[in-house]
Order: sequence, then structure tokens, then C-alpha cells
Amino acid sequence: MAVAKPSQRDLRFTRALAAQNAAWTFEGVPADARTLVRHCLLDWIAVTLAGAQEPVTHMLAEEAREQGGFPQATVVGHGFAASSRQAALINGAASHALDFDDVNMSFTGHPSVVLVPALLALAEARGASGAEFMTAFVAGYETLCRIGAAVAPGHYALGFHSTGTIGTFGAAAACARLLQLDADDTADALGIAATQAAGLKAMFGSMCKPLHAGKASADGMMAAQLAARGFTGRSDAIEALQGFAATHGPDFDPAAGLQDAPHGLYLRDNLFKYHAACYGTHAAIEAARHLREEHGIEEQHVRRVTVHTSAQSEGVCNIAAPRTGLEAKFSLRHVVAMALAGLDTAKLASYSDASTNEPALTGLRDRVQVELVRACGSMTQAEVVIETVDGSILRRRHDCGMAATDLGAQGARLNTKFRAIAHPLLDQESSDEVLDLIDRLEDLPDLSPLAGLLACQPVRIRRH
Repeated sequence: MAVAKPSQRDLRFTRALAAQNAAWTFEGVPADARTLVRHCLLDWIAVTLAGAQEPVTHMLAEEAREQGGFPQATVVGHGFAASSRQAALINGAASHALDFDDVNMSFTGHPSVVLVPALLALAEARGASGAEFMTAFVAGYETLCRIGAAVAPGHYALGFHSTGTIGTFGAAAACARLLQLDADDTADALGIAATQAAGLKAMFGSMCKPLHAGKASADGMMAAQLAARGFTGRSDAIEALQGFAATHGPDFDPAAGLQDAPHGLYLRDNLFKYHAACYGTHAAIEAARHLREEHGIEEQHVRRVTVHTSAQSEGVCNIAAPRTGLEAKFSLRHVVAMALAGLDTAKLASYSDASTNEPALTGLRDRVQVELVRACGSMTQAEVVIETVDGSILRRRHDCGMAATDLGAQGARLNTKFRAIAHPLLDQESSDEVLDLIDRLEDLPDLSPLAGLLACQPVRIRRH
């Protein structure tokens, strides 16, 4: 089969993104976007502190300690500093270990877990200010989502985990802005990122999924650092013949990536998680929860449950019979059973191995079936239909794909989430200090006070 050669318009894609990325200034970041950066950082800190307790994080931290290295950046929750690359890798994996982190559907992935670890490590090592961090975060976020929009939907559908692949570009772009690289060097950074970008959806439900986030963050940071030293990569790496787009998806559309974001900024479409499971399960959880509360449903009332959702869920969050708590996070059948049983789907302990295999819960799960609907194009939409033992049919639809418009209410909800899952690593006083520093983020001359609070002390490994 002949391979179509890229057009002249296509050949400008990487450089156009690089120029846009290099042009970001703090003054150009709108007020609501600054608020959203603070929200993303707070949410990232919460899930990373909790994820620091996971076995995958301990293994990576132990490996870093054994390898040694120049202490440049904090390893969150482990009481030591490592090289900036090691810190980005460990913190990135920790922040994605519980699958409780934020989402943007423009690239079907998790933005903050690739952006914040790299930026925090680099900012700490270089003494960058809070305003510089915020500017770089927005720049990287927008570049990340533009690349995602250009290769959607085929890239993700082929089996690539966008957090790992496209996330590498996002981390490179963010770090390039923090390092104040010009458009030419930023294009090189994106090229260096392109040849490292990797991540397979086949790894969902395993420790490799959070590793994708850590690798993307660390590799993207290295791409920018190398570009700053004059290391070169192709400045058309995304659109080139045999480049990233051609080899990683069937439907590259550079115009889609260069057009205005739906609401002016992709950051405005950031989605936060309030259930500790794959975002593709959240609509079904909400629908089931509402039905239970509205109709007073109990386990003995349920004859059969049908979940109608997007065919995109196959290979993402449709593990039929999960055996571990980690697999349960990617099982529509299981989380719907949890919601109908009244279990707290926001509580991390609800996803233990023991809970996943509890007979009453698995018995309820056996009455849940999933029907994938091709006409339903988004995993953010689901309908739950319950047939009761008395023959009643109850239905509820939900769409969790709309970002909050009340940023004050969203901030309050994220504060609650932070306090709930940051314990026991952070006490009340330390939590208050973290919230205060984030509120004043743009005025901080450097991020060392925040990093110091996040170092905490090592905790025991929580075995599922």
C-alpha cells in the first residue's frame, strides 16, 4: 500500500505548535486559567500523596535510591530528593497509580500527571517561580491537547495510551517553556519527545499504566533539557513521513490541532475525578448511584442490570471479572455493582483485593451486563437500566464529559478531596500550608516551600 506524502500544510504543524508554545507569557494567561492551574496542582498533590503509598511507587523509589544520583528534586511522600529525572519518573507514576487524576477528552488522557511532575522537578532544580510554573503548565497543556486533537480518534483506538504517548510531547512543551526555549529549540524538543513517546492500552490494570505517566513526564523533561543544550531532533517529527502521526494513527488532521480550542483554551475542559476509577466508568457509576438513591434500591431488589455505553470502552474499562483492586478500577460491571451496593467509589479502600472478591459484591456483579453501543461516541456517556425482581424497569442516563463552570464550587470540592486522601501523610497544619501556598502560587519566588511540605516521610507499603 502506498503511503501518502505529507502536504506542505502538514509540514508546518510541529513548528506552528512550537511557535505557539514559545509565545506564552504569564500576562497572557487568563484569570480563570490561573485558577484552573491551581486546581490541577492541588488535585495532583492529593492523588500523588495517596499514590506514594502504592507498591509501584515504592519499587521505583527503591530503584532510585539504589542507583543514587545528584539530589535535585523532591520525591513526594518519601522523604528524600533524587535527580530531576528520577523525581519526575517516580512522582509521575505515583500520581497515576490510583487512577484518581484529572482527564481531558481532547486527547483521551490525563494531563496533570505528565505535566506537573516534570515541571515541579525542573522548577525545584532551577529555582523557577510560581508564575513561571503556571505559564509553563498552560503552554504544555495546550500543546498536549492540540496534538491529541490532531491524531484523534484513531491514535487511541489503535491501542496507544495517550497519557504515555502524547503526554511525552506535553511534558516536553511545558519544560521547554519553563526553560524559555525559542520556537526553533522547542520544535527540536518536540522532535526528541516524538521518538520516545510510548504506552500501550494493553497494560491497563497493571503497574505499567502508571509507569507510562512517569516515563512521559521524565522523557519529556529530558527532551527539553537536551534541546536547551543544542541537541537536535526533526522539527517536523509529528507530521513527517514515517513520523509520529503516520506511524501512530490513521487519521492525522493538523487543521484540527491548530484550530481554536472549543472554549478558547483546552484547559477549560479539564475534568476532575471524584470516583477512584477509570474515567470511562464515571457516567455509569453516577447513573447507578442516582437510581439507587432515587428508588431505594437494595441488592435483593435487583434481577438484572444493563449498562449501555460507548464501544470505545472495550479495551479500556470493560474487564468482565476483575481479580484485583487495580483491575476493578477498569471494570464497568464491578463499579456499577459497587454503586448499587452503596459502596463509596471515592474511597481508596473500596478497591482492595479483598473487597473486589467479596462474594456478595461479585454476586451482584454477575447480574450486571455491559452493552457497547457504537452510536454512543464518548466514554463519558452511559445509561444504566435496572430490571427489579417485581418486573419494574428503571433507567438513568448520565454524561460526565462537561467541565464545571462554577470554579468556586469546584475548588471547594477539590479541597474536600485533597483533605480526604492526603491524610495520613499530611496533618491538618501541613494541609493548610499546602492550600495557602497554592492560593499564592503566582506570587511564590520559588517552589521550595511547597516541595518541602510534599517530601513528608516514607510510609508502609499498602498491599492490596
